[in-house]
Amino acid sequence: MKSFKILSICLLALLLVTQTGVSQDRKSGLTGAAFLKVGVGARNVALGTAVTALAGDVNQMFYNPAGIALKQEKLQASFTYNKWIADIGHSTAGVSYNFENVGTIGVGFITFGLSGIEASRDIPVDPGLAPYQIETNTSATYDYRDVAYQLTFARYVIEQLSLGFTIKGVSQTIDGEGASAFAVDFGSVYHIGVLDWTIAARFNNLGSDLKYYDIASPLPLQFTIGTALKPVKEDAFAVMVALDASKPQDGPLYLFSGAEVTLLNMIAVRGGYKFNYSGTSETTFKGTPAINSTIEGFSFGAGVWTTLSDIAIGVDYSYTSMDLLDPAHRFTLNIGLK
Repeated sequence: MKSFKILSICLLALLLVTQTGVSQDRKSGLTGAAFLKVGVGARNVALGTAVTALAGDVNQMFYNPAGIALKQEKLQASFTYNKWIADIGHSTAGVSYNFENVGTIGVGFITFGLSGIEASRDIPVDPGLAPYQIETNTSATYDYRDVAYQLTFARYVIEQLSLGFTIKGVSQTIDGEGASAFAVDFGSVYHIGVLDWTIAARFNNLGSDLKYYDIASPLPLQFTIGTALKPVKEDAFAVMVALDASKPQDGPLYLFSGAEVTLLNMIAVRGGYKFNYSGTSETTFKGTPAINSTIEGFSFGAGVWTTLSDIAIGVDYSYTSMDLLDPAHRFTLNIGLK
Protein backbone atom coordinates (compact mmCIF):
# COMPACT_ATOMS: atom_id res chain seq x y z
CA MET A 1 0.00 0.00 0.00
CA LYS A 2 2.84 2.43 0.82
CA SER A 3 4.54 1.76 -2.51
CA PHE A 4 1.24 2.36 -4.36
CA LYS A 5 0.81 5.70 -2.61
CA ILE A 6 4.35 6.79 -3.41
CA LEU A 7 3.97 5.79 -7.06
CA SER A 8 0.63 7.64 -7.27
CA ILE A 9 2.23 10.80 -5.89
CA CYS A 10 5.07 10.56 -8.42
CA LEU A 11 2.67 10.10 -11.32
CA LEU A 12 0.54 13.03 -10.18
CA ALA A 13 3.60 15.27 -9.88
CA LEU A 14 4.79 14.27 -13.35
CA LEU A 15 1.34 15.03 -14.77
CA LEU A 16 1.38 18.50 -13.22
CA VAL A 17 4.86 19.26 -14.53
CA THR A 18 3.89 17.99 -17.98
CA GLN A 19 0.78 20.16 -18.15
CA THR A 20 2.53 23.31 -16.93
CA GLY A 21 5.34 22.75 -19.42
CA VAL A 22 3.26 22.26 -22.58
CA SER A 23 3.81 25.81 -23.73
CA GLN A 24 7.57 25.33 -23.34
CA ASP A 25 7.90 22.27 -25.57
CA ARG A 26 9.29 24.42 -28.37
CA LYS A 27 11.81 26.24 -26.20
CA SER A 28 14.75 23.91 -26.71
CA GLY A 29 18.04 25.72 -26.23
CA LEU A 30 16.74 28.44 -23.91
CA THR A 31 18.28 26.94 -20.79
CA GLY A 32 21.93 27.34 -19.92
CA ALA A 33 24.58 24.89 -18.74
CA ALA A 34 23.62 22.33 -21.39
CA PHE A 35 26.57 20.18 -20.31
CA LEU A 36 24.48 19.14 -17.30
CA LYS A 37 22.29 17.20 -19.74
CA VAL A 38 25.19 15.07 -20.97
CA GLY A 39 25.10 11.61 -19.41
CA VAL A 40 27.63 10.63 -16.75
CA GLY A 41 28.94 7.11 -16.21
CA ALA A 42 29.34 4.45 -18.90
CA ARG A 43 26.86 2.06 -17.26
CA ASN A 44 24.24 4.77 -16.80
CA VAL A 45 24.53 5.95 -20.39
CA ALA A 46 24.49 2.41 -21.80
CA LEU A 47 21.15 1.96 -20.01
CA GLY A 48 19.73 4.93 -21.90
CA THR A 49 20.03 6.97 -18.66
CA ALA A 50 16.94 5.13 -17.38
CA VAL A 51 18.65 5.11 -13.99
CA THR A 52 16.43 7.10 -11.62
CA ALA A 53 15.51 3.96 -9.66
CA LEU A 54 19.01 2.49 -9.39
CA ALA A 55 20.48 2.29 -5.88
CA GLY A 56 23.90 1.95 -4.30
CA ASP A 57 25.80 3.61 -7.15
CA VAL A 58 28.12 6.60 -6.63
CA ASN A 59 27.32 7.92 -10.13
CA GLN A 60 23.72 8.42 -9.01
CA MET A 61 24.89 11.71 -7.45
CA PHE A 62 24.69 13.10 -10.99
CA TYR A 63 21.13 11.79 -11.44
CA ASN A 64 19.18 10.84 -8.31
CA PRO A 65 21.06 11.78 -5.12
CA ALA A 66 19.09 9.23 -3.07
CA GLY A 67 20.72 6.49 -5.15
CA ILE A 68 24.17 6.90 -3.57
CA ALA A 69 22.98 5.61 -0.16
CA LEU A 70 25.14 2.63 0.80
CA LYS A 71 24.29 -0.33 3.02
CA GLN A 72 26.91 -3.03 2.44
CA GLU A 73 29.86 -1.00 1.15
CA LYS A 74 31.92 1.57 3.00
CA LEU A 75 33.22 3.58 0.05
CA GLN A 76 32.71 3.95 -3.69
CA ALA A 77 34.69 5.93 -6.25
CA SER A 78 34.13 6.39 -9.97
CA PHE A 79 36.05 8.13 -12.75
CA THR A 80 34.65 8.60 -16.26
CA TYR A 81 36.17 9.87 -19.48
CA ASN A 82 33.85 10.70 -22.36
CA LYS A 83 35.05 11.43 -25.88
CA TRP A 84 32.20 13.76 -26.73
CA ILE A 85 31.32 15.27 -30.11
CA ALA A 86 33.64 17.74 -31.87
CA ASP A 87 36.60 16.59 -29.73
CA ILE A 88 35.06 18.10 -26.61
CA GLY A 89 36.50 16.61 -23.44
CA HIS A 90 34.05 15.48 -20.76
CA SER A 91 35.43 14.01 -17.54
CA THR A 92 33.73 13.27 -14.22
CA ALA A 93 34.71 11.97 -10.82
CA GLY A 94 32.68 11.01 -7.78
CA VAL A 95 33.44 9.58 -4.34
CA SER A 96 30.95 8.49 -1.68
CA TYR A 97 31.52 7.33 1.89
CA ASN A 98 29.11 5.54 4.21
CA PHE A 99 29.08 7.09 7.69
CA GLU A 100 26.85 4.29 8.95
CA ASN A 101 24.25 5.86 11.29
CA VAL A 102 24.68 9.30 9.70
CA GLY A 103 24.24 8.47 6.03
CA THR A 104 26.27 8.48 2.82
CA ILE A 105 28.13 11.63 1.79
CA GLY A 106 29.51 12.12 -1.70
CA VAL A 107 31.49 14.72 -3.60
CA GLY A 108 31.47 15.02 -7.37
CA PHE A 109 33.11 16.99 -10.16
CA ILE A 110 32.35 17.51 -13.86
CA THR A 111 34.54 19.27 -16.40
CA PHE A 112 33.49 19.86 -20.00
CA GLY A 113 35.21 21.97 -22.63
CA LEU A 114 37.66 22.57 -25.43
CA SER A 115 40.88 24.55 -25.82
CA GLY A 116 42.61 26.26 -28.72
CA ILE A 117 39.50 27.28 -30.69
CA GLU A 118 40.32 29.61 -33.58
CA ALA A 119 39.06 33.10 -32.77
CA SER A 120 37.32 35.44 -35.20
CA ARG A 121 37.58 38.83 -33.52
CA ASP A 122 35.06 41.59 -34.20
CA ILE A 123 37.30 44.64 -33.96
CA PRO A 124 35.70 48.01 -34.91
CA VAL A 125 37.32 49.84 -37.82
CA ASP A 126 36.18 53.27 -36.59
CA PRO A 127 38.37 54.31 -33.61
CA GLY A 128 35.43 56.30 -32.28
CA LEU A 129 33.59 53.05 -31.59
CA ALA A 130 36.43 51.55 -29.54
CA PRO A 131 34.99 52.71 -26.16
CA TYR A 132 31.85 50.72 -26.92
CA GLN A 133 33.71 47.54 -27.79
CA ILE A 134 32.82 44.80 -25.30
CA GLU A 135 35.39 42.28 -26.46
CA THR A 136 38.93 43.27 -25.57
CA ASN A 137 40.82 40.00 -26.08
CA THR A 138 43.23 39.84 -29.00
CA SER A 139 44.53 36.26 -28.92
CA ALA A 140 44.29 34.09 -32.03
CA THR A 141 42.54 31.30 -30.13
CA TYR A 142 40.23 30.96 -27.14
CA ASP A 143 39.09 28.32 -24.67
CA TYR A 144 35.79 27.44 -23.09
CA ARG A 145 35.22 25.39 -19.97
CA ASP A 146 32.14 24.25 -18.07
CA VAL A 147 32.57 23.01 -14.51
CA ALA A 148 30.19 21.61 -11.91
CA TYR A 149 31.16 20.64 -8.37
CA GLN A 150 28.77 19.18 -5.85
CA LEU A 151 28.14 17.76 -2.41
CA THR A 152 25.56 14.98 -2.03
CA PHE A 153 23.96 13.47 1.05
CA ALA A 154 21.67 10.43 1.21
CA ARG A 155 20.41 8.02 3.85
CA TYR A 156 17.80 5.37 4.45
CA VAL A 157 15.09 7.01 6.54
CA ILE A 158 13.38 3.61 6.81
CA GLU A 159 14.51 0.19 5.65
CA GLN A 160 12.92 0.52 2.20
CA LEU A 161 13.20 4.28 1.53
CA SER A 162 16.27 6.42 0.86
CA LEU A 163 16.19 10.19 0.44
CA GLY A 164 18.92 12.47 -0.78
CA PHE A 165 19.87 15.93 -1.94
CA THR A 166 22.72 17.60 -3.79
CA ILE A 167 24.09 21.12 -3.54
CA LYS A 168 26.07 22.11 -6.62
CA GLY A 169 27.95 25.02 -8.08
CA VAL A 170 28.06 25.59 -11.83
CA SER A 171 30.48 27.81 -13.73
CA GLN A 172 31.04 28.51 -17.41
CA THR A 173 33.95 30.39 -18.93
CA ILE A 174 34.49 31.31 -22.57
CA ASP A 175 37.30 33.49 -23.85
CA GLY A 176 37.90 34.91 -20.38
CA GLU A 177 34.28 35.79 -19.70
CA GLY A 178 32.50 33.74 -17.04
CA ALA A 179 29.20 33.14 -15.32
CA SER A 180 28.25 31.05 -12.32
CA ALA A 181 25.16 29.69 -10.61
CA PHE A 182 24.13 27.30 -7.88
CA ALA A 183 21.47 24.60 -7.79
CA VAL A 184 20.03 21.77 -5.73
CA ASP A 185 18.77 18.30 -6.61
CA PHE A 186 16.31 16.20 -4.61
CA GLY A 187 15.60 12.50 -4.94
CA SER A 188 14.03 9.40 -3.43
CA VAL A 189 14.25 5.64 -4.00
CA TYR A 190 11.72 3.18 -2.58
CA HIS A 191 12.47 -0.56 -2.49
CA ILE A 192 9.27 -2.58 -2.93
CA GLY A 193 11.14 -5.84 -2.35
CA VAL A 194 9.74 -8.39 -4.78
CA LEU A 195 11.94 -8.88 -7.88
CA ASP A 196 14.29 -6.17 -6.50
CA TRP A 197 11.62 -3.71 -7.67
CA THR A 198 12.30 -0.03 -6.97
CA ILE A 199 10.43 3.16 -7.80
CA ALA A 200 11.97 6.60 -7.58
CA ALA A 201 11.60 10.30 -8.31
CA ARG A 202 14.00 13.22 -8.65
CA PHE A 203 14.16 16.97 -9.26
CA ASN A 204 17.35 18.27 -10.86
CA ASN A 205 18.91 21.72 -11.28
CA LEU A 206 16.58 23.87 -9.23
CA GLY A 207 18.60 27.05 -8.77
CA SER A 208 19.77 30.44 -9.98
CA ASP A 209 20.33 31.64 -13.54
CA LEU A 210 23.58 31.85 -15.48
CA LYS A 211 24.04 35.46 -16.56
CA TYR A 212 26.38 36.67 -19.30
CA TYR A 213 26.34 40.45 -19.56
CA ASP A 214 22.59 41.27 -19.47
CA ILE A 215 21.36 37.88 -20.67
CA ALA A 216 20.29 35.34 -18.05
CA SER A 217 19.58 31.67 -18.80
CA PRO A 218 17.96 29.26 -16.35
CA LEU A 219 19.59 25.95 -15.51
CA PRO A 220 18.03 22.86 -17.17
CA LEU A 221 15.33 22.08 -14.59
CA GLN A 222 14.01 18.53 -14.90
CA PHE A 223 11.61 16.21 -13.08
CA THR A 224 11.84 12.44 -13.52
CA ILE A 225 10.17 9.36 -12.14
CA GLY A 226 11.49 5.88 -12.76
CA THR A 227 11.25 2.22 -11.95
CA ALA A 228 13.58 -0.78 -12.19
CA LEU A 229 13.19 -4.48 -11.46
CA LYS A 230 14.83 -7.86 -12.06
CA PRO A 231 12.33 -10.28 -13.65
CA VAL A 232 15.10 -12.90 -13.73
CA LYS A 233 17.57 -13.35 -10.88
CA GLU A 234 19.63 -16.53 -10.55
CA ASP A 235 23.06 -17.16 -9.06
CA ALA A 236 24.83 -16.98 -12.43
CA PHE A 237 22.31 -15.05 -14.53
CA ALA A 238 20.16 -11.96 -13.96
CA VAL A 239 18.16 -9.53 -16.07
CA MET A 240 17.33 -5.98 -15.01
CA VAL A 241 14.97 -3.64 -16.88
CA ALA A 242 14.41 0.05 -16.19
CA LEU A 243 12.13 2.82 -17.41
CA ASP A 244 12.14 6.57 -16.74
CA ALA A 245 9.60 9.26 -17.63
CA SER A 246 11.28 12.67 -17.65
CA LYS A 247 9.93 16.18 -18.19
CA PRO A 248 12.53 18.93 -18.75
CA GLN A 249 11.62 22.59 -18.51
CA ASP A 250 12.52 23.20 -22.16
CA GLY A 251 11.20 20.08 -23.86
CA PRO A 252 8.40 17.50 -24.14
CA LEU A 253 7.97 14.37 -22.05
CA TYR A 254 10.74 11.84 -22.67
CA LEU A 255 10.76 8.10 -22.00
CA PHE A 256 14.11 6.45 -21.28
CA SER A 257 14.46 2.66 -21.33
CA GLY A 258 17.29 0.30 -20.53
CA ALA A 259 18.11 -3.34 -19.87
CA GLU A 260 21.07 -5.14 -18.35
CA VAL A 261 22.03 -8.82 -18.47
CA THR A 262 24.50 -10.01 -15.82
CA LEU A 263 26.51 -13.22 -16.14
CA LEU A 264 28.39 -15.00 -13.34
CA ASN A 265 28.04 -11.87 -11.21
CA MET A 266 31.06 -10.37 -12.97
CA ILE A 267 30.09 -9.54 -16.58
CA ALA A 268 27.26 -7.30 -17.78
CA VAL A 269 25.86 -6.39 -21.20
CA ARG A 270 23.58 -3.37 -21.46
CA GLY A 271 21.45 -1.46 -23.93
CA GLY A 272 19.13 1.54 -23.92
CA TYR A 273 16.94 3.78 -26.02
CA LYS A 274 15.30 7.18 -25.48
CA PHE A 275 11.79 7.55 -26.87
CA ASN A 276 10.53 10.93 -28.11
CA TYR A 277 14.08 12.21 -27.78
CA SER A 278 14.80 13.05 -31.42
CA GLY A 279 13.07 15.05 -34.12
CA THR A 280 12.01 11.94 -36.01
CA SER A 281 9.61 11.02 -33.20
CA GLU A 282 8.50 14.45 -32.01
CA THR A 283 5.01 15.59 -32.93
CA THR A 284 4.48 18.92 -34.61
CA PHE A 285 3.53 21.93 -32.54
CA LYS A 286 0.71 24.16 -33.79
CA GLY A 287 1.35 23.13 -37.38
CA THR A 288 5.10 23.78 -37.35
CA PRO A 289 7.57 21.02 -38.28
CA ALA A 290 9.18 18.93 -35.56
CA ILE A 291 12.75 19.83 -34.62
CA ASN A 292 15.62 17.77 -33.32
CA SER A 293 16.01 18.03 -29.56
CA THR A 294 19.13 15.88 -29.68
CA ILE A 295 21.38 14.00 -32.07
CA GLU A 296 21.71 11.01 -29.73
CA GLY A 297 20.42 7.62 -30.78
CA PHE A 298 20.59 4.17 -29.23
CA SER A 299 23.26 3.18 -26.73
CA PHE A 300 24.83 -0.05 -25.55
CA GLY A 301 27.79 -1.16 -23.50
CA ALA A 302 29.39 -3.73 -21.24
CA GLY A 303 31.15 -4.01 -17.93
CA VAL A 304 33.41 -6.39 -16.02
CA TRP A 305 34.33 -6.41 -12.36
CA THR A 306 36.04 -8.51 -9.76
CA THR A 307 36.53 -8.53 -5.99
CA LEU A 308 39.96 -8.80 -4.38
CA SER A 309 39.61 -9.25 -0.63
CA ASP A 310 37.41 -6.30 0.42
CA ILE A 311 38.06 -4.23 -2.72
CA ALA A 312 35.83 -4.38 -5.81
CA ILE A 313 37.22 -3.08 -9.10
CA GLY A 314 35.22 -2.69 -12.31
CA VAL A 315 35.47 -1.15 -15.77
CA ASP A 316 32.48 -0.07 -17.87
CA TYR A 317 32.21 1.00 -21.51
CA SER A 318 29.37 2.58 -23.44
CA TYR A 319 28.73 3.48 -27.07
CA THR A 320 26.20 6.13 -28.08
CA SER A 321 25.22 6.60 -31.73
CA MET A 322 25.03 10.14 -33.09
CA ASP A 323 23.16 11.54 -36.08
CA LEU A 324 25.67 12.84 -38.70
CA LEU A 325 28.52 12.88 -36.15
CA ASP A 326 30.95 10.35 -34.75
CA PRO A 327 29.58 8.20 -31.91
CA ALA A 328 30.43 8.95 -28.29
CA HIS A 329 32.56 6.53 -26.27
CA ARG A 330 32.65 6.51 -22.47
CA PHE A 331 34.98 4.63 -20.15
CA THR A 332 34.41 4.37 -16.40
CA LEU A 333 36.63 2.97 -13.65
CA ASN A 334 34.76 1.94 -10.50
CA ILE A 335 36.26 1.13 -7.10
CA GLY A 336 34.35 -0.12 -4.05
CA LEU A 337 35.48 -0.87 -0.51
CA LYS A 338 33.46 -3.08 1.85
